Amino acid sequence: MTDPAEPVAARGTRKPVTNYGSGRTALLDAAVRVVARGGLRGLTYRAVAEEAGVTHGLVVHHFGSRDALIEEAVDHAFRSSLDVSALDTGAERTEDFAVGLGNMVAAGPDLQAFQYELLLESRRRPELMPHLRALYEEYFETARRDLSRILSRPVDRGLSRLVFAALEGLVLHQLVFGEQEVTEEALWELRGLLERLVVEGEGGGSAGGSAGG
Repeated sequence: MTDPAEPVAARGTRKPVTNYGSGRTALLDAAVRVVARGGLRGLTYRAVAEEAGVTHGLVVHHFGSRDALIEEAVDHAFRSSLDVSALDTGAERTEDFAVGLGNMVAAGPDLQAFQYELLLESRRRPELMPHLRALYEEYFETARRDLSRILSRPVDRGLSRLVFAALEGLVLHQLVFGEQEVTEEALWELRGLLERLVVEGEGGGSAGGSAGG
């Protein structure tokens, strides 16, 4: 598959290249940065090569087709995000839930922006959906596992998805507006709500339903 023609506006305005390395991982990191800045439509062999400071041919050699580059970049971004996620930290107390979320966004904005770009693009390119869906299921399950451990009981799909949606919304808002302090304030409130569920559970109340969703 040939590399799509680059926009005319991009020609003659290239930034100086910085060599981040020529390995496969370095090229995938470069692809994430390209998509975070310009969306999936800007992801070309040439753009990745320029971002990574390598030759166009090296990118072609590693991936063979633009579709393969996209698929591997999606997988790489989500795996990288899981590695640095504020979830699945082993926290057992509500005050430790999602600790570091704001710092994660501040430290890796391109990684977060890449994911939102791909989610939007999947509405236009349904072939991306199965891959994204499978990877997002890992997020959903991680959130459910964290909440079940903190609340000391099974948590249903509705509650875990609600909490995950709150976290993802905070990530998106910090990514767009900055204001990490607002993220921290919202997380403090969310932990307070979870603490009430813990207290209700200790008192014999019901919160979260069955584990089966």
